Amino acid sequence: MTEATPAVPGPAARVFAADRASRLLGIELLEQGEGTAVLRMTVTEAMVNGHGTAHGGYLFLFADTAFACACNSHGPVTVASGADVTFVAPAREGDVLTATAREVTRFGRSGIYDVSVVRGETVIAEFRGRSRAVRHTGAVRNTGYEEPR
Repeated sequence: MTEATPAVPGPAARVFAADRASRLLGIELLEQGEGTAVLRMTVTEAMVNGHGTAHGGYLFLFADTAFACACNSHGPVTVASGADVTFVAPAREGDVLTATAREVTRFGRSGIYDVSVVRGETVIAEFRGRSRAVRHTGAVRNTGYEEPR
């Protein structure tokens, strides 16, 4: 895997750079490779729910961002066609989480990717995403993304 650098961004780094929502949450792209990505996020006070644990929506978003980086690593614009998450253990404010995405398989324009979200050695969530490469329509918003048809 190669480190994501602004000077020589791969497809995953370009996708991540265009993802304002994830960057505003402090998510960092640590590594990218063919069908893989590793990201880091610290759970902030704003991400904690009424139970004092990280809101599942933020954990899903974090895993989904890793999934997006991995499935876009091959170059064609790829979007999610579906995803599932299993919450395994709680995360709390101040926890530093790592999401590691890996390609399970690609077939035609579709793919399946698994993402593990961990705090150290503790699994917090397991995510499985299904991707679909979209045909180029030229409809982009200065980000390299196109609107799906």
